[in-house]
Amino acid sequence: MPDITYRRATPTDAEAIADVIREVVAEPNPVAFDHAWTVEEVARWLQRLGDAGAIFVALTGGQADGQVGGKVAGFGSLDFDTQAPDTATLGVWLRPAFRRRGIATTLAEYLLEHAREHGFRRIVGRLPDNNAAALSFLSSIGGLVPIINPEMRFELPL
Repeated sequence: MPDITYRRATPTDAEAIADVIREVVAEPNPVAFDHAWTVEEVARWLQRLGDAGAIFVALTGGQADGQVGGKVAGFGSLDFDTQAPDTATLGVWLRPAFRRRGIATTLAEYLLEHAREHGFRRIVGRLPDNNAAALSFLSSIGGLVPIINPEMRFELPL
């Protein structure tokens, strides 16, 4: 497995994040994204998150700053809820070639640490329908998924 480095995303990552979203949306069961996002949409998302929310990227090869030979293997986001200031939504997306290697778990750990540091008390998200790999991932990071879950939501303890 190539070396993976992790860091908080910057505006220069918008194009690579948009590429990951484009790959995920092309799959049969995309989660959270209903269309491929443009670079501008990702850049606005990063700007809107400011310091409270966060996007972290996983880079393969190259330097941790992503500028020398690094490719974004995936990313995770922690997006705040304006209606419930102590609640954030967690999501992690990886290019198919980088799944099942522990990368999503590490991204989630960075996001949960960020959530604790910024005073979030509740982490929620959507669980994809018929996605055993996502259910396994969420279980591994402590996700609480009700047995009967018509909205396919999960909650993580902090």
